[in-house]
Amino acid sequence: MNEVISHLTGLTRPAKRALQLLADSVLIVLSLVVAMALRLESLHFLTQPLFWLTLLPVVPLTLLVFWQLGLYHAIIRFIAGHALRVMLVGVVASGVILLVAAQALSAPVPRSVPGIYALLLFFAGGGLRLLVRKLFLRPAQQNRIPVIIYGAGDAGRQVANALYHGNEYMPVAFVDDDPALQHTTVIGRRVFEPGQIPFIIREMRANTVLLAIPSASRARRREIVARLEPLRVRVKTMPGMADIVSGRARYSDLRNVTPEELLGRDPVPARPDLMGRNITGKVVLVSGAGGSIGSELCRQIIKQEPAALVLLEVSELALYDIATELRETLERDGRSLRIEPVLGSVQNPGRIRAILSSFGVQTIYHAAAYKHVVIVQENVAEGVRNNVFGTRVLAEAAAELGVENFILVSTDKAVRPANFMGASKRMAELVCQALAQSHPTTVFSMVRFGNVLGSSGSVIPRFVAQIERGGPVTVTHPEITRFFMTISEAAQLVIQAGAMATGGDVFVLDMGRPVKILKLAKTMVRLYGLKPYVVEGNESPDAKRGDIPIRIVGLNKGEKLFEELLINGNPHGTHHPRIMTTTEVSMPADDLNRMLDRLMDACQNFDLPEIRQIFIEAPLAYSPRDDKFHDLVWNAGSLSEGGDKDMIKIVVSNS
Repeated sequence: MNEVISHLTGLTRPAKRALQLLADSVLIVLSLVVAMALRLESLHFLTQPLFWLTLLPVVPLTLLVFWQLGLYHAIIRFIAGHALRVMLVGVVASGVILLVAAQALSAPVPRSVPGIYALLLFFAGGGLRLLVRKLFLRPAQQNRIPVIIYGAGDAGRQVANALYHGNEYMPVAFVDDDPALQHTTVIGRRVFEPGQIPFIIREMRANTVLLAIPSASRARRREIVARLEPLRVRVKTMPGMADIVSGRARYSDLRNVTPEELLGRDPVPARPDLMGRNITGKVVLVSGAGGSIGSELCRQIIKQEPAALVLLEVSELALYDIATELRETLERDGRSLRIEPVLGSVQNPGRIRAILSSFGVQTIYHAAAYKHVVIVQENVAEGVRNNVFGTRVLAEAAAELGVENFILVSTDKAVRPANFMGASKRMAELVCQALAQSHPTTVFSMVRFGNVLGSSGSVIPRFVAQIERGGPVTVTHPEITRFFMTISEAAQLVIQAGAMATGGDVFVLDMGRPVKILKLAKTMVRLYGLKPYVVEGNESPDAKRGDIPIRIVGLNKGEKLFEELLINGNPHGTHHPRIMTTTEVSMPADDLNRMLDRLMDACQNFDLPEIRQIFIEAPLAYSPRDDKFHDLVWNAGSLSEGGDKDMIKIVVSNS
């Protein structure tokens, strides 16, 4: 049978249409013969020439009607309800043709026969097509993955139809929270209650659940996934409606549910007055425009119709990518906006002043920074120079050239820092606080928040790669927690916080509840339908305990168990429910400048003990986890010179 089906599938379209025409011709004749036999309860009409003469106009005219209705343009293996409705119209027309022909030829055809004939032809023609469709689909269905569709609404029905015609998944049941839909049938599949999912999995051997609930809130999706986690099923979701409508995706393009969709909160609608206050009609510059936060700031900024957007980036590739993306977005939306991609380092004073004055920049979002804790721990002097003195160069130039607003994108790691990255970002905050006091014409503000979902430094992409390799998934400590926020929400809140600034403000974003990283890792493994288990240190994995081991490897260099957002713990509310402001310790400009001069000398001389001592003396609440230096160049020089750190400083200073 499979060979016959394969042969038929390989026929040309004209050959397939010829077969359909032949089959329908036979069905027309048989339907009329059966209708006459049922009505007359005999077969004597077969000997009457006028009966056969009646078929001469009926057969070709019926086939012509079917053709005009498009019945022969439909692919039989994809035929659905629409084609059957078309056939119903065709057989009614065929019954009328039979009635007229019989009357015109005075044929011995009772008046009730055309109705019986039309009914028989509909069931015969439609039934034959459905039978062929089932035969065509059966070989493909044998190797398709059974899937439970969670959501029996419009989206669920659309995705089920798309999957029926695909080659990978076969819907076996629906699940829905709505009691009105439960125990009904949708597209030939029963709708079950959520509590019956274990039964469906067991009886129908389905190990994949598809979430077809695009309108559900993140909180609701979290509840559903939490219910599915213990069942060891793979959880997938359909593309977003915007992607489907735009043609970028199809209903059948399923993907894994990402932790970003579950960790992120339902966003608070952005306030248009705050979003546009520092942007609309102004020349805006984003430093670090090609980074995770910088690029999302750019996407949000162009929605607010600035006069121009200057993209400042030290990476040529990152600059090209974000400039190209923004221009394509504007072209797609039919809008015109000046996008100025500028290569440059925030540590270059001459270049920075030239950029700000040439473009007449009015608002700066300073997102350029080294943000990876371990990388900065291993490259201390360069990390400090970029984060502290890059901020100083850009902020001082902004103050001198009359930039209206300067918003520093800071981090929760600046609060009681335990590493050089966090300490350098807190020092950058002190720079902005001091300039706010000495240059009130430029409104300086700082916005502090935690980890951003999907950013280059997020643990989630690393976990995904580790799971897809079969593990182990590495977690530094069983109790470690982090705050998480979606990148779009973070960018919108940064823009709105900067719009509320009056000068020297330190804003803190409400990050929600901290997430335990070990729990996050387990959830991600379960989303793949796999069982996680924890192993300590060098303990050997044991496949009997589960599918994917989660290895506890110990805290990274400079890493803290818990991150904080406040130093003094005295936040105040603002006009936005997710933005708070706080008063932090600052330094007078003269004292800060003297300390920064010492810090610059220490960086230039590669004097790591002095850098650390300055951070300890400054009001940073800096508390390093240990006395060791993890800088790669420092340690390599120590080994090559027999432990003589002074030799490194001599080499650096002489160069």
